[in-house]
Amino acid sequence: MRHFPAPERPTKTFPLPAGAPRGEWQTLKTLVPYLLQYKWRVVIALTCLVLAKVANVAVPVVLKDIVDLVSVNPIGATIAVPLGLVLAYGALRVLTTLFTELREVVFARVTQQAVRRIALQVFEHLHALSLRFHLDRQTGGLTRDIERGTRGVSSLVSFTLYSILPTVIEVFMVLAWLVVYYEIWFAVITIVALTVYVLYTIAVTEWRTNFRRVMNDLDSRANTRAVDSLLNYETVKYFNNEKFESQRYDQSMARWQEAAIKSQTSLSVLNVGQSLIIAAAVTLMVWRATLGVIEGRMTLGDLVLVNAFMIQLYIPLNFLGVLYREIKQSLADMERMFGLMAQHREIDDNPDAKPLVVRGGEVVFQGVSFAYDAARPILRNVDLRLPAGQITAVVGSSGAGKSTLSRLLYRFYDLEQGAIRIDGQEIRSITQSSLRAVIGIVPQELVFDPFFSVRETLRFQSGYFGLKKNDDWIDELLTSLSLMDKADSNMRTLSGGMKRRVMVAQALVHKPPVIVLDEPTAGVDVELRQTLWKFVKGLNEKGHTILLTTHYLEEAETLCNRIAMLKNGKVLTVDTTPNLLKKHASQTLNLQL
Repeated sequence: MRHFPAPERPTKTFPLPAGAPRGEWQTLKTLVPYLLQYKWRVVIALTCLVLAKVANVAVPVVLKDIVDLVSVNPIGATIAVPLGLVLAYGALRVLTTLFTELREVVFARVTQQAVRRIALQVFEHLHALSLRFHLDRQTGGLTRDIERGTRGVSSLVSFTLYSILPTVIEVFMVLAWLVVYYEIWFAVITIVALTVYVLYTIAVTEWRTNFRRVMNDLDSRANTRAVDSLLNYETVKYFNNEKFESQRYDQSMARWQEAAIKSQTSLSVLNVGQSLIIAAAVTLMVWRATLGVIEGRMTLGDLVLVNAFMIQLYIPLNFLGVLYREIKQSLADMERMFGLMAQHREIDDNPDAKPLVVRGGEVVFQGVSFAYDAARPILRNVDLRLPAGQITAVVGSSGAGKSTLSRLLYRFYDLEQGAIRIDGQEIRSITQSSLRAVIGIVPQELVFDPFFSVRETLRFQSGYFGLKKNDDWIDELLTSLSLMDKADSNMRTLSGGMKRRVMVAQALVHKPPVIVLDEPTAGVDVELRQTLWKFVKGLNEKGHTILLTTHYLEEAETLCNRIAMLKNGKVLTVDTTPNLLKKHASQTLNLQL
C-alpha cells in the first residue's frame, strides 16, 4: 500500500470569490491583506512618514525666524542666536532625509513580500486552472499581465506611501499654519487651487485612461504574437513565413503606436493645465504676502515663509498628476492580474478530498461520457476496466477518444457523466496532487528544457515529486531504454526517437503504480519500437498497471493482456484472447494496421 501525499503550500494566500467583479476599490481591498501581514512595519513606516513631514514643514519656519532676526537687528544681534537657528535649520533638513529613508527601509520588506506572495498566488492559481482555460489563452499575454500586475503593486505602494500620502499630510500642516498665523486668503487660495487642480487632474486622467488601456491591450497582443512566433520558430521556417510573421507583428505595433501617440498627446494636455493652475496659485500667494509686507502686517520673514511653503508644495503637486496617472495605470494592471486570480477553477479538490491510497492499481471507467464541445460528444457511456498489474490496450483511429481517456484519468477535465475509480476510490473524491503522483504518463508531445542534459532532465523530474536523487534508478532507466551513451547530451541535440525514450524515462522516474502510454510508438522507427515494447513488458512483470493507447492492433495483440476496441467514443469490444485482429476483421474499424 503506497501513500502519495499532496505537497505542502509554502505561503499563506488570500482567496478571491470566483467571478468577483473587478474594480479599483475591489483591487485595493484585495491588496490590503498582503500589506497588513507586517502591521508593526506599517505603523513604524507611517510614524517615520509623519516625523519627516513635521521636520520638512519646520524648515521654512526656522528660515523665517532667521530672516526676521537678521532683518530687524542685522548688526546688534548676537552671533549665538542666529547660529543656533542655522544649526537647527540644517538639523531639520537632515532629519527630513533620515526619517524619509528610514521609512523606505522599514517598508521595503512589506512591499517586496507582498509582490512575491501575489506573484506566487497568481502563478499557483494559473497552474490550478483547467487545461481548457490554457488552451483558450495565449501564454505571451498571460505572462505580460502578470509582469505588469506585480510591477503595478510595487508602483502603487511606492507612489501612495512615498508621494501621495506625504503630500496630503504636508498640505494639511501648511494649511493649518496659514489659518492660524495669517489672513484667511492664504488658506483660501491654497484650498481653491488644490481643489481645481485635483478635479482637473481626475477629469483629464479619466479621459485618457482609455487610451492607456487600449495601448496595453495592443501591447499584450503584439507581445503574444512575437512570443508565439518565436516559440514556433521551426514551423515558421518550414513554411517560409518569416515575412508574413513580420508583417503581422508590424501591424500590431502600428496600432500600438497610434494608441501611444494619443496617450502622450493627452498627457501633454494634462501637464499644461496643471502648470497653469499651480502658477496662478503661487502668483496670488506671493502677491498677498508682498502686500502684507508693504502694509506692515507681515514681516520679510513671513514673505520668505509663504514662498518657501509654496515651493515645497509646488514640486510634489506638479508631479501629482503624473502620480495619479501612474496609480490609475497600476490599478488597471493589477485589475487584470487579480482578474486572473478570480478565474473559476473548473477542476478543484473537494473540501473533504483525501489522498489516494494505492492497493494494487486497478482502474475502472464506469459509464463515462464526455465532450469538449456539447455539440460534439467524444466519449459515450464507456465502460472499461484496467486490472491491476496488467497491460490494457485501447485501440482505435484518430479522434476515437483514446487520448481523452488519459486526460480524464489525469483529471485535466471533470466528467459529465459516470465515474473513474482507482482501487475503488472515485478520482473526484481524492486530491489532484495525490492522483497525479501515482500516474506516470507519456503524452504524445512533451516540452523539454533544451539546455539540460538527459541525466539532468531526469534528476529535475525527480525533484517534481520531492524525491531524493536516485542515481541508481536513473542509471537503470537509461540503460533499459538504451540512453546511457546519451546521458550527458543536451536535449536539443537528440533525435525525435531519443526524446521519446526520455519521455518514457521521465514518466517512470518516480516509480508510479499506474502508467499511461499515449501513442508511444507513433512516428518512430522499428528499432525504437522494439526497445520500447521490451521495456514495457519488463514493467508489466514488475506489477505496474499500464494503459496503452495505439492505432496498431497487431502490436497490441502481442504485448497486452487485454484489448479494448474504441470507435466514435464507444467501446465495441474488450477481449483477452489472441488473434483479435482476425476475429474482428469483418468490422469496419478504420484502424492503421
